[in-house]
Amino acid sequence: MKVILDTHAAVWWLLGDEQLTMPARHAIADAEHVWVSAASAWEMATKARLGKWPQAALLAEDLERWMARQRWTALPIGVHHAIRAGLLPGPHRDPFDRMIAAQALDLDVRVVSGDAALDAWGIRRIW
Repeated sequence: MKVILDTHAAVWWLLGDEQLTMPARHAIADAEHVWVSAASAWEMATKARLGKWPQAALLAEDLERWMARQRWTALPIGVHHAIRAGLLPGPHRDPFDRMIAAQALDLDVRVVSGDAALDAWGIRRIW
């Protein structure tokens, strides 16, 4: 199975946070390929800078090294992802969620996420 990690799932995995569910843990551990969107790096850095997510600050400083240790792949944002994210229907305004959803739909993979708002876009979620 191939998966994209929602930002909170990546942070919680890397920090060993108990909020990550057992099905999510198993999906990450057993996945043949794990992507982390550039949107997640952007979200971590933004929220760390604003003081909204202190736990992410440590990771944001050297996320590529953390990802390399896990053998995760960075997923760049392409123009086609940006267009798809912008065109997703509904009122959900979080640009990071929109981008991760667009990338998951593009790659036809599951998202490890506790965010049920993604379901409205037909995202196959593991939580």
